[in-house]
Amino acid sequence: MALNKFNLPDVGEGLTEAEIVSWKVKPGDAVAINDVLCEIETAKSIVELPSPFAGTVTELLVQEGVTIDVGTAIISVTDDVAGDPTPADVRAPEAPGTPDVLEQPLYGKLPDDTQGQDVEQGTRDGGTQGGAPAAGPLVGSGPKADAVKRRPRISRTPAPAAAPRTPADSITANAPEVEPVQPHTPAEVTASGVVDTRPTLGGTITGLVNRVLAKPPVRKIARDLGIDLADVVATGSRGEVTREDLVSYQAQRDAELDKADGFWGKAGKPQDQRIERIPVKGVRKATAKAMVDSAFAAPHVSIFVDVDASRTMEFVKRLKSSRDFEGIKISPLLILAKAVIWAAARNPSVNAAWVDDAESGNAEIHVKHFMNLGIAAATPRGLMVPNIKNAQDLSLKELAVALNNLATTARAGKTQPAEMQGGTLTITNIGALGIDTGTPIINPGEVAIVAFGTIKQKPWVLDGEVIPRWITTLGGSFDHRVVDGDLSARFMADVAAILEEPALLLD
Repeated sequence: MALNKFNLPDVGEGLTEAEIVSWKVKPGDAVAINDVLCEIETAKSIVELPSPFAGTVTELLVQEGVTIDVGTAIISVTDDVAGDPTPADVRAPEAPGTPDVLEQPLYGKLPDDTQGQDVEQGTRDGGTQGGAPAAGPLVGSGPKADAVKRRPRISRTPAPAAAPRTPADSITANAPEVEPVQPHTPAEVTASGVVDTRPTLGGTITGLVNRVLAKPPVRKIARDLGIDLADVVATGSRGEVTREDLVSYQAQRDAELDKADGFWGKAGKPQDQRIERIPVKGVRKATAKAMVDSAFAAPHVSIFVDVDASRTMEFVKRLKSSRDFEGIKISPLLILAKAVIWAAARNPSVNAAWVDDAESGNAEIHVKHFMNLGIAAATPRGLMVPNIKNAQDLSLKELAVALNNLATTARAGKTQPAEMQGGTLTITNIGALGIDTGTPIINPGEVAIVAFGTIKQKPWVLDGEVIPRWITTLGGSFDHRVVDGDLSARFMADVAAILEEPALLLD
């Protein structure tokens, strides 16, 4: 009986340490090749580690919450198991001299980025081309096991009891319905698409509502719990809110209330004993370092522009009612993303990078003829900036689907390291948090970032008359080494022009 130990691998991004977030197995469990053993948190994201061995778990060598170096043994597995847990249809044929443990690399190096061929080098002092470090190999092996044969995961949170089914529910139980959601605040709309539905003056936009997909039993549970479906992150296959989404949302809400009740602690304790010390590690540690490096390495300059986005709101309303976009969440962020892509093509130097050569002391500007559009996402584990690869090639519908998938994955903490590498320009949607504007910090490796503020109904002068219009404020920060004042102004003006008149995208 052989005992195999699995060492913490380099997950393909050159990192030196990771934290064991949670174990998915325990001693005595039988595992097949590529069964998930645990989740680890690196400086980039949460990653699942599959087993390179088939056998029985004998010992977990590292506790949850502990940060360890790459190469440290984390689990031991014996090959003593009844039968071969690897499904027969994926079992590798044995050959003379083949070891018991397969040696085929599971992750290996990331494929070469062919986008590097589309980088224009604008040399200032004869510098050399820079590039991101190559991803290292991960020790692991074996073909992917059939998902049907793997052990099911058991939810730790019990689901609420199913609501009594009526004849109408029985007919529509398998088809999510679209339910209009009431606006959160009067005469206000955020970038996520929540709009006042009351009549307005001057014949401006009326009746615009955010629509949420959900099945009748789910809507009943939400009503019973007092949950606004618009506040729940939908994870259904067609963008609908599921019963599990409500359970997760309610659990998070209860946890926040419990913390609030006892936040201030006992008044009798000395103040130095009422300080909560939180270690800075993982995503938070990497984010902090990146923001400090960016703020002090790149000379930031920020500009702002107020925009009449009324026609964008009308366009969003039409898209929501279009059969082509059925089941896809549509918000003004989609139009802004298209506007940024369009404006970058007209002002290429905002889609670039400043690259220093440490040896020669020279530098280059790399103008990139592709758009990996970054979207800053606030997640339970900190700020992440995944990006949509080759966003310039996507249709409006494809871009909408990509934005939906990116947001869902980020909020679930499942964003992979490769999805956060190679960004060229970033959008931060602070309007979704009710903020009007701000001065964002440029994502490292880029030279521009656009902040999208809340869309509100405000008095606006149009053709000499003051009427209510949907107004937003755009903020942009730029690396002044690459983007001069006139270039940043032209870029922001082009972005604003699309929000004021989306029909320009047809040009």
